[in-house]
Amino acid sequence: MTPLRPRIVIVGATSAMAEHCARLWLQQAPAELVLLGRDQARLQRVAADLTVRSPLSSIEVQVADFLDEAAIDATVQQLCAVRVPDVVLIAHGTLPDQQACQQDLKAARQALEVNGISPVLFAEAFVTRLQAAGRGTLVMIGSVAGDRGRKSNYVYGAAKGLVTRYAQGLQHRLARSGVQVVLVKPGPTATPMTAHLAGQGPALAPVEDVAKAIVEGTARGKSVIYAPGKWWLIMMIIRHLPAFVFNRMNI
Repeated sequence: MTPLRPRIVIVGATSAMAEHCARLWLQQAPAELVLLGRDQARLQRVAADLTVRSPLSSIEVQVADFLDEAAIDATVQQLCAVRVPDVVLIAHGTLPDQQACQQDLKAARQALEVNGISPVLFAEAFVTRLQAAGRGTLVMIGSVAGDRGRKSNYVYGAAKGLVTRYAQGLQHRLARSGVQVVLVKPGPTATPMTAHLAGQGPALAPVEDVAKAIVEGTARGKSVIYAPGKWWLIMMIIRHLPAFVFNRMNI
């Protein structure tokens, strides 16, 4: 009997980080890949590239609503009815302008919903099915920005802080189950979303390196992945700085 190919669902599949993770997974073995996103044309371009790289894989694209809870649940129910995924990667998000969020409550709300609430809703919908099946891996992309609020990006950081606390709670809930929950905390990474940051601060990590850290860390069963790994030490220091020191810093 031919073994089933791994079934991988990627939410936010048009992000550079997600696309590079997909490439790495397909390098390992052909898979059933489901790409979820909001832009049909971009999804098709990603799918075409992945098909060339892995002709034996099955690649499906699906446009999804990322904010309506009923639509999210219906999408996940439909995907899991076919077959419960072996891996789910939740990778969507935006990098909002902090000043815009301070001046426009609508912008602030959108940033919180897209980067925090939406990933949590997708995760909760998937994990219910994974837990019922007693297996599977859920990977959530957070950010080092969620480790401590900083004036330069605290709205985005608050959303990613929500993802961090949620993932920790899931890990606690599922500690004795067959479901693995992985929280990824990338540092600044070179993607189209961060192109405007090039040269303005710390060097941006190559997206290929970050994707490799995600795929390899997930395979090793890590619960938290800082990518690149140096951010574990950097953020540990930042988290533990006393307020009278931290508040003098322009970060």
